[in-house]
Amino acid sequence: MVELIKGDTPIEFIEGVHPVFRTAVRVVDAYRSGFVGSRLDTLLSRPNQVRRNGFDQDLRIDRITGQAQDVVAVDLVAPDGSELPRWLPGAHIDVFLPSGRQRQYSLCGDPLDRSRYRIAVRLIHDGGGGSREVHERLRAGGLLRIRGPRNAFRLAAAPSYLFIAGGIGITPILPMVRSADRAGIPWRLLYLGRDRASMPFLPELEPYGSRVEVRTDDVSGLPDVTELLSHNLSGGAVYLCGPTPLLDGARRLMPGGTREELHIERFAPPPVVGGVEFPVELVRTGQTVRVGAQESVLAAVRRVLPDVAYSCQQGFCGSCKVKVLEGAVAHQDTKLVDDERADSMLICVSRSSGPLALDL
Repeated sequence: MVELIKGDTPIEFIEGVHPVFRTAVRVVDAYRSGFVGSRLDTLLSRPNQVRRNGFDQDLRIDRITGQAQDVVAVDLVAPDGSELPRWLPGAHIDVFLPSGRQRQYSLCGDPLDRSRYRIAVRLIHDGGGGSREVHERLRAGGLLRIRGPRNAFRLAAAPSYLFIAGGIGITPILPMVRSADRAGIPWRLLYLGRDRASMPFLPELEPYGSRVEVRTDDVSGLPDVTELLSHNLSGGAVYLCGPTPLLDGARRLMPGGTREELHIERFAPPPVVGGVEFPVELVRTGQTVRVGAQESVLAAVRRVLPDVAYSCQQGFCGSCKVKVLEGAVAHQDTKLVDDERADSMLICVSRSSGPLALDL
């Protein structure tokens, strides 16, 4: 089983790796994935992809279109009309909203279309405000700063694919479907949602016919994870993006050691398992908050400091990095290096079993 959240860093994103070695890795990836022949020269000739920290650029909002209930698609283009950097299925971009909020959104357009990037955003009424800002403040013609694309959910080589998407989880899956279909690799998509009105991009999936099965709670009832996974062909890979109960159920049923590989991307913070309650002193503000046994430090801090910086809530972007003045941290992130972990933590995922004092 391989669980990939936005944070695994492919070799071409790492600073200091010699370009020749990057090219060699791309060649191997090309042969392993079956994208050879006419596609190989494209892989070899493309410019270096975004490094680990990405790069910033201002793109123009070309259009904003409704895709489903509470879901809009945002198309971004270069202001001068030039081609955008290449990307592979599973990639995402960091979006810097006018308020200063930073959010990650999967690219859900066509990887072969370099004229634009497309993201889709579901309105979360009780969320942190990022999705509401996209829905209410962004307008066609405006500029939006982005970073990337980066990829932590890459489409690995496999003899076949079972794609399972729950709701807005279709966004990273849709380009994978296109790429697998173009490569002639057998695939099937199970697309789950509350009802059809809430499910974006259904018209784009219709041409694939019976290889796409749409299941809605109002008709089929809640999904049975065991039954879903039974559709995987022997030796195939499963790519799954959706709500936490669905992901956790799949992880229990496909533990490591099987022939199948389970690839997961989360759009929500991972649940806290086996946690204990502990106090956190916010030294600069003179306040102390208690972190519940099943909540993140970030959630507790936001009760008194709602504007504290954060973004991915999965421990890879570094937006919520805070200096630790006292206490021992159980680090759960994929971002900080050892030297940073000596006196810092990412409060979205890392916790403690005892008191902490933070520079907040």
